[in-house]
Amino acid sequence: MTVHAPGLDVRASSPARPLAGKVALVTGGARGIGAAISRRLAADGATIAAGYRRDRERALELAAELEAGGSVCSVHQGHVGSAYDCERVIAEALDRHGRLDILVNNAGITVDKPVLRMGSDDWNEVLSVNLSGTFYLSKPALEHMIDRGSGRIVNISSIIGQIGNIGQANYAAAKSGLFGLTMTIAREAAHALGKAGRLDDGGPGLTVNAVAPGFIATEMLAAVPERVLDRIKQQIPFKRLGRPEDVARVVAFLCDDASSYVTGQVWAVNGGMEM
Repeated sequence: MTVHAPGLDVRASSPARPLAGKVALVTGGARGIGAAISRRLAADGATIAAGYRRDRERALELAAELEAGGSVCSVHQGHVGSAYDCERVIAEALDRHGRLDILVNNAGITVDKPVLRMGSDDWNEVLSVNLSGTFYLSKPALEHMIDRGSGRIVNISSIIGQIGNIGQANYAAAKSGLFGLTMTIAREAAHALGKAGRLDDGGPGLTVNAVAPGFIATEMLAAVPERVLDRIKQQIPFKRLGRPEDVARVVAFLCDDASSYVTGQVWAVNGGMEM
C-alpha cells in the first residue's frame, strides 16, 4: 500500500468532502457494512485504516479499490477480542497516518445457539469481540482524541440489542451492552474536555454515538433460509432488508464536524422495525 508522510494531507475540506484531512479506523472494514462505511468515509475525503482479522486478500482488494479512486488506505490485521491487538492496531494507525480522528467499532461475530445449548465458550467469544473489543479499541483512541481536543467514535450495535432474538442471547447481550458503553464514554469524553478547558463553542468536539442496524443484506444473512428472510421482511414496514450503504450514510453524518452537538445517542437504521 502507498505510504504517505504522517499528518500530511493537503486536501481541503469542502461540503462535498467534509472529512478531507481526517483519518478513520474502521474495524471489520473490508467486508459487509464495514466495507460500505470505509467506502463512504473515503468518498467524503477521509484516509482509511481498514481493520481485518483473517481475509487479508479482501482487505488488500478494498485498499486497492479506494486508492484507485484517489483515496489513501492502509490495512491492519488484528483480533478485536485481544486487548493487545487492539492497542497495537491503534498504534499502527497513528504511526502510519500521524493522527486518528474517527474510530468506527464495526467488527462483530455471531455464534448462534439457544441458551440451553450455549456453552460458556460460545458466550465469551461473542462478548469478547462484540463488546470488549469496543472497549479495548476505544480506550487508546480516546486518549489520543482527548489530547487533540476532538474526535469521533461510532459503535455499530444492532436491532437485536434492542429487541432480542431467539438463539442470540450472547449477540443481544453484547450489542445491548454497547448502548451503555457508548453513553458512558460520551459523558466521560465531554467531562475530560471540560476539565482541560477544551469545550470550544462551535468546535468539532469529541462525540461518541452508536448506530443500530436492522436486518441488512450482507454475508451474515446469506446463510439464512429464504423462507426465514421472508418472515423477517414481513415484520419490517418497508418490507425489505436494508443495504450496507444505509448504515454507512448515518455513520458519515455522525463523523462530520457539523454533527458536534450529537453525542451519546443510538441511531436506528432498521426500516422502522422496532418503532
